[in-house]
Amino acid sequence: MATCHCLLLPAPFKPTIIPPKPTSKITCSSITTQSQSAKQHLLTLISDQHRGLKTQNDPVKRSSIIQAIDAMADLGKETVTTEDSLSATWRLLWTTEKEQLFIIEKAPLFGTQAGDVLQVIDVEKRTLNNVITFPPDGVFFVRSSIEVASSQRVNFRFTSAVLRGKSWEIPLPPFGQGWFESVYIDEEIRVVKDIRGDYLVVDKAPYAWKE
Repeated sequence: MATCHCLLLPAPFKPTIIPPKPTSKITCSSITTQSQSAKQHLLTLISDQHRGLKTQNDPVKRSSIIQAIDAMADLGKETVTTEDSLSATWRLLWTTEKEQLFIIEKAPLFGTQAGDVLQVIDVEKRTLNNVITFPPDGVFFVRSSIEVASSQRVNFRFTSAVLRGKSWEIPLPPFGQGWFESVYIDEEIRVVKDIRGDYLVVDKAPYAWKE
């Protein structure tokens, strides 16, 4: 009886292919989504604060708003905010600056109401006007010269101040200097910290203020 001798060959080696783990990518769209979400959160927090008047007596609210501002600053930390995008008429939404809030709050004692509060900046001309309007004809504004100091910081020096009515004007002396940093800026809003530790949130006014 014939026998069969079978040669047993080893099975061919099949390497196990492990697919790479998916990695998260930071894209422009995701950054934009984060910015929009953080911006909307900040705007919601300040929407009922009467430009900061109510926040003065609410430390919990103030803390939450500042945390939201810090989040915006983190999103804007690698950006340049001192170029042409800074030149605009910016309108106050919220601030911690006591002098501005005092004028807004006490204006009715002088038979008027504070209207728009503005920062009018022209980077090319190196000028800044801080403006408080008293409709229909009154305005108080402080002229300043500015100098770009870094990617986000601008130095300023007050040069003169004017209190103006419909048919009269009172010049006032200049009174100080300092710096501010625009920690976030886009086509709609700007978020600011300054030398005194104050905060400012402004939007672009739908008009250009002129002296």
